[in-house]
Amino acid sequence: MAPDYPPVTAVVCHDAGAANIVIAGLLATGRSDWRAYMRGPAETLWKVAYPEIAPRERLESTLQGAGLVVTGTGWASDIEHQARRLARSRGVRSVAVIDHWVNYAERFVRSGEVVWPDEFWVTDEYALEIAERSFPGRTVLQVPNRYVETQLREIARVADTDTPELLYVLEPIRTDWGRGTPGEFQALDYFASRLRSLDLPSATVIRLRPHPSDEPGKYDQWITRHSHLNIRLDDSLGITQAMGRASWVAGCESFALVLALMAGRKVYCTLPPWAPACRLPHRGLIQVRSSGREP
Repeated sequence: MAPDYPPVTAVVCHDAGAANIVIAGLLATGRSDWRAYMRGPAETLWKVAYPEIAPRERLESTLQGAGLVVTGTGWASDIEHQARRLARSRGVRSVAVIDHWVNYAERFVRSGEVVWPDEFWVTDEYALEIAERSFPGRTVLQVPNRYVETQLREIARVADTDTPELLYVLEPIRTDWGRGTPGEFQALDYFASRLRSLDLPSATVIRLRPHPSDEPGKYDQWITRHSHLNIRLDDSLGITQAMGRASWVAGCESFALVLALMAGRKVYCTLPPWAPACRLPHRGLIQVRSSGREP
């Protein structure tokens, strides 16, 4: 069902995932009377979408007199948690938009404090099932994902290329699985070791697309060490251009893997055998560690 936004709606986001979904949903209404408190990647996205609505400086004034506050559920900041806590104290209805399929309960805990919204919004049937299980007795709504709809249209517009390409979508794993090396690099190493088992054309170009939170140059040394594999850093302006050119997409648990499945790409999960099982519930995802023989 389509969400209902009262006349005074406040929006609070930090991470790009939920911000993309929230902003696309607001744009679909045709309205431009929002109150926004944006930080981090969300602030950049907001300024592109609504250059005429400057993000507010204070969270308190953003929520003053609001009938609803819509928040993301990111990991990189506490501002969304603070917004839900402030909304509760002021009697303002709050909504949290969940943009992924993992760590649902943990998203609402900071320093041992649990703050749930009045409603949880998700965008597909997989997330609906997880949220209803994670938040029993609470209101969970499945709302349209206008962001994905737009992304799929843009991917379809990208012209085919003569060079076969695989897009590897990077993300911070936040654990080393007890091996002393960041998980994202372990997954990359495992992917490189299993490339031959994927039976890709010999001319395939592999493009690594860093996560928005990655520091510049994070993967330069890794690419240099694996230059014999025709691996390059992706410099596309957007994920839709990169994915539109690619016949194959790989990564760990990124939202982009789900987008690629919806776009009809062949999609590989590169989590190594010693890592926990992939938590993406979507059908069609190929587990590299389950295909073929180990090197």
